[in-house]
Amino acid sequence: MMKNNKYYLVVLILLMTLTVSAQSVLGKWKTVDDETGEEKSIVEIYKENGKIYGKIIEIFDPEKRDLPCKFCKGDDYNKPVLGLKIIKDMVKSGNAYKKGTITNPEDGKTYECRLKLDGDNNDRLQVRGYIAFFYRTQYWLRVQ
Repeated sequence: MMKNNKYYLVVLILLMTLTVSAQSVLGKWKTVDDETGEEKSIVEIYKENGKIYGKIIEIFDPEKRDLPCKFCKGDDYNKPVLGLKIIKDMVKSGNAYKKGTITNPEDGKTYECRLKLDGDNNDRLQVRGYIAFFYRTQYWLRVQ
C-alpha cells in the first residue's frame, strides 16, 4: 500500500511540474506580424539574473538573415539582427511580465513591453509594445 502512495505522489508532482512549465513564457515563439499575418522569425524567451529576455534565433526571410540592426541605438547599433536581444529586463507582475522593453529591429524603435500568455493551452503569447497611452499588440505562437 505504501508503494502505491509513493507512486501516486511522484506522478502528481510530475503532473504539477508539467502544468507549471506549460504556463511559462519561457521557450521559443514564432513571431507573427499583426498587420500582414506573416510569420517572420523565432524568438527564444529565457530567464537571466531573475529577469526575462528574448532574442531572435531564426529569421525566415533569407534576404534578411544577415542584416545588421542599422536603426538600433546604443550597444545594439549595427549588431546582427539574428541573435539580437529584442526583449529586455521583463519582470513578473501578476499574470504578465512588465517593466521591460521590446525593440523593433526593422526601425530600431524601443517600446515599453508587456508579455502575457493567451490561448486555450497558453500556446499564444500576447506581446504588447507601448508609447504613452498608445500600444500595438502581436500574438506569437509557441514552437513545440
